Formats: sequence, structure tokens, C-alpha cells
Amino acid sequence: MKKISFVLLMSLIGLFACQPESEKVGNKGLVIAHRGSTFWTPEETEPAYRWARNIGADYLEFDIQLTKDSVLVAFHDSNLSRTSNIAEVFPDRIKSVINDFTLKELRSLDVGSWFNSAHPERAKDGFKNLKILTLEDVVMIAEGYRIKRNDAKPELEIIDGQWTGRYLYEKDPDDNGNRPGIYIETKNPKLNVERILAEKIKELGWNIKDGTKEIKTQDGKVDVANTDSRIILQSFSRTSIQQLELYMPEIPKCLLLSYSRMKDDIPANYKEAISFAVAHNVTFLGPSISNEPNVKRELIAPWMAELIHGSGLQIHPYTFNTEKQLNEYSDRIDGVFTNRADLALEFYNRKNENTAQECLLNLGY
Repeated sequence: MKKISFVLLMSLIGLFACQPESEKVGNKGLVIAHRGSTFWTPEETEPAYRWARNIGADYLEFDIQLTKDSVLVAFHDSNLSRTSNIAEVFPDRIKSVINDFTLKELRSLDVGSWFNSAHPERAKDGFKNLKILTLEDVVMIAEGYRIKRNDAKPELEIIDGQWTGRYLYEKDPDDNGNRPGIYIETKNPKLNVERILAEKIKELGWNIKDGTKEIKTQDGKVDVANTDSRIILQSFSRTSIQQLELYMPEIPKCLLLSYSRMKDDIPANYKEAISFAVAHNVTFLGPSISNEPNVKRELIAPWMAELIHGSGLQIHPYTFNTEKQLNEYSDRIDGVFTNRADLALEFYNRKNENTAQECLLNLGY
């Protein structure tokens, strides 16, 4: 990577110094539970988000994708082969993308057992036969609920004798009172996904400017879900950021940065990304870190952080896995996407009274 000259650095900072400071959301040291956890649990599943809520994360982070029947589900990959048993259930559709499946079809998959095979040292019987979650499922977990079960199977919502594809909920008996926000990425955004997301967020009462419901919180517990920053929206896609701003203009947004888009001219492309963010009411930039064990390229060197903060934006980098990473970047960031919310909370002097493993046991896993 080319080093930026001091003169260029000062000129870029000066360019953005006159920009109005973006609204501050939350406090320095926000802990964003990336996919709930990819270390302790199968990613983007019910145990991942129940664990992240109870351990004390400020936000539950997840990717949304649109099913064939226009339901928003929490899932990272464009296809299902890495984290499901699609080869067993739909052997002739292994290469199909998630958007080619209906919600009911997706619910027939097991998205938990793969984790037990990949990480036998952290395997749990409770991770077997987990189901893909919808946007609503994650919101309900954030509010202190869980999926209702009968004989260990999710209880189905039946209307006019037909299963809707949805599950029923119940108050989580193991909920400890934390009320995190949600941090949503439009992943591989399809046509109208931002509009559908806006409609669903309004329906759930989570749009801060449109019929917001009150979510009761407790003193000493995470209370982000009852604040104006209960939702943050994010995307690598500039088009999606613009659409999110169109349909949800009052909700904070994060522009994610990728090395592949910026590598040809890092200083100029960084300047352009900041200009875009300021022009489109973005609050955060989400650059990658390179510190081991990450394989991403460095996009948050000190001079980059100076440019971002000099423009009035905040920094939520991805993805933190170790205490060493937290120490190295702590002086230049405002929050962290992390697969180890337990480590990040301890780093920020907010250690849970229970260990990560004890938290899982308390939740029945």
C-alpha cells in the first residue's frame, strides 16, 4: 500500500473540516455482536443472538436477504452450502442462491449442525437442527423473547389451517434484561429490499420516527433498544445506502469499505468514500482491519482514522477476534464489529458476571 504524504493528509483533513459533524450515536466503545457470534455458536442463529443479548452486546448484527416470497431472513452467504444441510434436503439445488427459496423451504434446513462438525471443541447438542431466522425473529430476541418450542421443535404459526412459515414466540425465561439494538446489513441487496425493510421495521415498531413502541429497560442493563439509535443500517453498496436513506432517512447508517474497491488509489478513494458518506447522511464508516488472525487488508491506518474523524464521521471497523486487535486499534475507533463480544466487553471494562460458556449453559445450550 502506498503511504500518504503529510501534505496530502493535511489537505484532505482541511477539505472535510468545514463539514457539519454527524449526529453522535451511542458512546465510544460500542460492542457490535457480529452475526451474534461466529466463535461460540453457529452464526446468525437463535443461540447466537440470545447469547449476544445476554452477554451484554450493544447491538445484534446480522445480514438480511430476501426470500423468493419476499421475506427478510438473517443469513450471510448468497448460497446455502457452507452453513446448512442443503446437499441432503435439496441435492439438486446446491448451487442455488438463497433468493431462489421460499421461507418454508429455508426453514426445512438445519443451519446449526455444521458448526458442531467444524468446531467439535465448542459443539453443543442444542445447536443441532437450528432454523434460519427472519428479521422479526432477531428483533423479538432483542426484545427479550425466544422462539416457542414444543418437544424441542419450533411451534408453527397456523392461519386458516396453513403454516405461514413463521414461528410463535414466548418470553425468554432465561432473558437477563439486556435490550440491545440491531445493526442490519443489506447483503447482496435485491430490488426493493430497502423498501421492504422499511415497511417491516415500521410494522415491528422499531422505526424511531414512525410509531415507535417503547421497549422497557432496566437500570444497569443494556438499553440501546429504547433509544433513537436502536437501529443502525449498513451496506457495502452505495446504491443501497442511497435507498436506505430514501426510505429511512432518520436512521443512522454505516458505509462499509472494501479493499477491492479502493486498492487502485487508496488516498483518492478514501477521500471519495468520505465525500459520499457526508453527502448521503452517513454516520459511520466501516473499514476492515488487518491484524492477525484476519485476512482482510488494512483500511484503518492512523491517517485514515484522522480523515474519518476529521469529517465528523465515526468508525466501526470489522472484524475483531482477539484482545491484541482491540489494543492495537483502540485509540482510533468508536465501536467494534466482533465475533467475541465477551472479549470486547471485558476490554471496555464491562465484563459479564458469567463467562461466555456459562452464558450458553444458562440459556440451555
